Amino acid sequence: MIIECVANVSEGRNERALGAMAAAIRAVAGAHLADVHSDVDHHRSVFTVLGVPAVVEAAALALAEAALPRIDMREHRGLHPRLGALDVVPFVPLGDTPMAVAVAVARRVGAAIGERHAVPVYFYGAAARSPGRRELPDVRRGGYEALAGRLQTPAGAPDAGPARFAARAGAAAVGAREVLVAYNVWLDTADVAVARAVARAVRERDGGLPAVRALGVALPSRGLVQVAVNLLDYRLTPLPAVFDRVEGEAARHGVGVRRAELVGLLPRAALGGRTPASVGLADFSETAVLEVHMARVAK
Repeated sequence: MIIECVANVSEGRNERALGAMAAAIRAVAGAHLADVHSDVDHHRSVFTVLGVPAVVEAAALALAEAALPRIDMREHRGLHPRLGALDVVPFVPLGDTPMAVAVAVARRVGAAIGERHAVPVYFYGAAARSPGRRELPDVRRGGYEALAGRLQTPAGAPDAGPARFAARAGAAAVGAREVLVAYNVWLDTADVAVARAVARAVRERDGGLPAVRALGVALPSRGLVQVAVNLLDYRLTPLPAVFDRVEGEAARHGVGVRRAELVGLLPRAALGGRTPASVGLADFSETAVLEVHMARVAK
């Protein structure tokens, strides 16, 4: 059995700290660190790890040990919604691995993080203990800034760890889910209103594409804006459908697409039979294909 952990931390600028986090994962025997993606504007990094369940569990805990002392949420300013330093830790079953395996790992990891680091932990996705916490945006609503008040209410009580505000660490969302494709499209403008309008036209909740979430954000370091997209079900809506919709909506505002980027890995089928360049991924490499890494782990 193989599972994947796609851990998101609230640090995208301190290369020394990020190097220490990557080293902690690599020090776990059998852990395959497939990708590290960092963004200075989002002030966020994503570590993608594959392996057998026990190994990925150990790697996630090693990352927590390395990340939490190095990130101070009191100083964090970034574009991406977040609850805490070790912000989101999802476990994904791959191949024939049952979801129940990922759920069990998520709950053990969340309990350990809560106990060892005194961090409030919320379980989400298939690991959620209540229906209202299945969706990550619901778990993260209000973000770090609203966390202190939230923890003082019965509805805001965490699933693991103490029900008290840890200003330095914030809280963590630990869950289990299916494969998700994170994909950002950069628009050739600095007008964030255009990005937000395009995001509204793309995301499902506003009548856009099925199983798609999207946000429009500014990228100050690049002088551009971005439509940040999560494909919750790439079989239902593959990358070409998203790219074409973004490109078309941007054109309605007189704006072109500069490029796209992948955060982490994607299943080959997510390309929908198109070339990577046709969906804005001009510098695409086979090392971004999930199946390539699954084959390496299986050896």
